[in-house]
Amino acid sequence: MKIDRNNRINEEVKREVSDIIHSDLKDPRIGGMVSVIRADVTGDLRYARIYVSIMAGDEEKKATMKALKSAAGFVRRELGARIDLRYVPEIQFVLDTSIEYSIHINEVLKKVENDHKDV
Repeated sequence: MKIDRNNRINEEVKREVSDIIHSDLKDPRIGGMVSVIRADVTGDLRYARIYVSIMAGDEEKKATMKALKSAAGFVRRELGARIDLRYVPEIQFVLDTSIEYSIHINEVLKKVENDHKDV
């Protein structure tokens, strides 16, 4: 029962934080395509890790992460206004590189497949 509740809270936080990033943040440092991949809220609702994927160059990723980390307080306040929870979790943004890693693995597999066809 508790796991189901935590999953629902994670999904709701993910959805709302994604909406806040795309519609309410006006920081010019946020560039590229920012996607919220996952939200992990602790059981006591005190902390939330928000995993984001950024499709951009390395410098732009660093600038975007810096902007997101500086906007964490704003995101927390907006989240508190949108979601009715006893505690509004403290937001921590984490860069998720799993999408880029899977693209890299796919390219390697295609290269191996093409090399195998040539033999």
